[in-house]
Amino acid sequence: MAESLATPIAARSRNLAEQVVNFINEQIAARALKPGDKLPTESNLMTQLGVSRTVVREAISRLQAMSVIETRHGIGSFVLEPRREPLDLDVVPASTLDDVLSVLELRISLETEAAGLAAQRASERDLAGMRAALEALDVVIRTGGDSSGADLEFHVSVARATGNRYFVDILTQMGAALIPRRRVDSAGIAHRDPQAYAELVNREHESIFDAIARHDPEGARAAMRMHLSSSRERLRRAAAESGEKA
Repeated sequence: MAESLATPIAARSRNLAEQVVNFINEQIAARALKPGDKLPTESNLMTQLGVSRTVVREAISRLQAMSVIETRHGIGSFVLEPRREPLDLDVVPASTLDDVLSVLELRISLETEAAGLAAQRASERDLAGMRAALEALDVVIRTGGDSSGADLEFHVSVARATGNRYFVDILTQMGAALIPRRRVDSAGIAHRDPQAYAELVNREHESIFDAIARHDPEGARAAMRMHLSSSRERLRRAAAESGEKA
């Protein structure tokens, strides 16, 4: 990067700093630098890009302001996770039986594919996260607590294993709508034995986990589809028993 003597020094410095910023952003976009990676040293960047220390420090300052990197004094600068804008979903809690059934219908299509992708892509860390969610859910079931939050966390952990953040964003933002309303629950969805019902649902979760852990995409899709379809049918039966129309 040769500096033109015809350009004022301050302007040249700003332009060169912008080029360094662009270079680092391109490295991040190309995955040559990933979240958590340490940036090359100032001296390395100076040599590689042919710029002064002042230019490199200006570029680093800009990247910090953009939340692209963070600098840890005495250690170096590190790439941050990209800032994520939430999906603009107008999600409200499901308040009618039709709403709940519609959400389950959406989940069947969305989470069936997520389970298949998770089976292809899940790392050991992802599997550990799913197992932790299942263990937390088991504790809640055995102590008779509200399992809805732990249940959702298992499904989010499956979505996380896809490596596609949009699955996670959608499930997270739909969180309130994914939990059937208490009025339907009380209509008999647990078949008068909440413990047995919760254990049945958790066995379905275990089947999903087992297929993902053995990296069986079709098995994972089938297990997730069976789980959510069964949830839908159980809800319909509970509504029928209570005299509520679906």
